Amino acid sequence: MSLFPQLRKAIATLNPNEVREMAEQRVDIRLIAAQASSYTAMADWLLPEGLSPAKRTEASLMIHLEGEENKPSSFDLEIYAEDAIAPADAFIFRREDPRRVVREILDKKEELGLPLARLFTPFREEVCSRLIHKLSLENAGFSLATALPNIAPILGLGWAAGEFASDSVVLTMNQVRLAFFLGAANDRPVGYTDQRTEVASIIAGAFGWRAIAREIVSKIPMGGGLVPKAAIAYAGTYVIGKSLERYYRFGYKYTRGERREAYENAFQKGKVIAANLIERFKARKTA
Repeated sequence: MSLFPQLRKAIATLNPNEVREMAEQRVDIRLIAAQASSYTAMADWLLPEGLSPAKRTEASLMIHLEGEENKPSSFDLEIYAEDAIAPADAFIFRREDPRRVVREILDKKEELGLPLARLFTPFREEVCSRLIHKLSLENAGFSLATALPNIAPILGLGWAAGEFASDSVVLTMNQVRLAFFLGAANDRPVGYTDQRTEVASIIAGAFGWRAIAREIVSKIPMGGGLVPKAAIAYAGTYVIGKSLERYYRFGYKYTRGERREAYENAFQKGKVIAANLIERFKARKTA
């Protein structure tokens, strides 16, 4: 019960308005092609069937064709068709593999991920996957940082230090952040009121992950529980993220069996990640 006041205080420091503002920022995209059919293919990819008239109108205002009048003075993103003459580092839309250009864009323009996912459905799955992995990795790193304080700077965990030193508090706070990000990426309302059910389930689940982690660590002597403890932090955050992603995209979450299977797979991946993080720490310490 002593964790509830800490959780309330920690979660109150999160600002869903910042996430909403990031997702709603304007992204002007210029499409460049040599043939009308190529323009049509790119437009159909960005604006697939099934969009509501309001969403199609909003997203269409962000798309500009080469040579059109009243275009912006600058663009956030330029995408070339395969038949266009493009510079060497251009983003190329390939009809047979449209996911490739999504990955390439997000690799170089990560800051555009949230608004692109909100506006254009082809970006949502990749953006959500990256958000889930990133926040899961941060939580695994924090679990290690509480036992190995000197690892925090190596992992870039500037937020790891502070008044919220409890594992459960920080991990839960990060999972609520993930809920905000995933909601925004899927063009859902973001905030404590709109996402109260999701936030409540994350807080309730925090105590289960905490109990599992403590039990594992207590049974493994000499710090051997660090890897499984971090793996639990990774897997718990990952499963929460994947279940929320499905809910926001399709309207239903993981079943109990699916959660178990996803958790087991994520736990194995988390152990590998945690072991690699510890090796980086050891290598940096002895360097």
